[in-house]
Amino acid sequence: MLPCKLTPERAAQKAASSVPVVFAMGGDPVQAGLIKSFNTPGGNMTGVVIFTNYAETKRLSLLHEVAPTGLLGALVNPEFPPSAGQMRDLREAAPKLGRQLIIATASDDAGLDAALASLLREHVVAAQIASDPFFDSRRERIIAFAAQNRLPVVYQFREYVIDGGLLSYGPNLPDAYRQVGVYAARILKGAKPSDLPIWQANKFDLVLNLKTAKALGLEISPSLLLRADEVIE
Repeated sequence: MLPCKLTPERAAQKAASSVPVVFAMGGDPVQAGLIKSFNTPGGNMTGVVIFTNYAETKRLSLLHEVAPTGLLGALVNPEFPPSAGQMRDLREAAPKLGRQLIIATASDDAGLDAALASLLREHVVAAQIASDPFFDSRRERIIAFAAQNRLPVVYQFREYVIDGGLLSYGPNLPDAYRQVGVYAARILKGAKPSDLPIWQANKFDLVLNLKTAKALGLEISPSLLLRADEVIE
């Protein structure tokens, strides 16, 4: 009989029974049952959380700046645990910007194709890809769709923009993973994981691809350019 596969969370818990564990994750470690609380993790685990889904409203406001008129679209994975909050935040934010928003959902490849096609049928002028690991794994596919259909899209991570996406706003991953190394070093020097509070990523970067903007026929405002942490030309 083949051994049962462990989820990353359960594998970490199993490892923590014998060795200290420093994790980096996008979900809530309390809800996942890994720790007792952010301030006092307890047990033999601590680490870094990267709550990029909390920035959905900020990304929508950036999309509003890039495409100030017309219907906006968003793509959300309903199987992603934070999706209910993502959809709620987006639906609440759109009217405050004076915009209408349509949300399409997808959690697999067939659904992704259908969801993207549905946004085109609704004639959205720009779209937002909500933070989600599945969408990240289909990054090239989504970017190619946006380029083929001349659709301005905002993403969560810089990697999308490096690969040809228009703009992104999200946590600086090297900064977050550096903190993992800091915690690991402190533990090696004798610190207990239970005494190291969970560190939340707090450095967020706005990245723009001017080459993509030009291909889409977009004029990026000087204000947005000045606020960008990185501009790809």
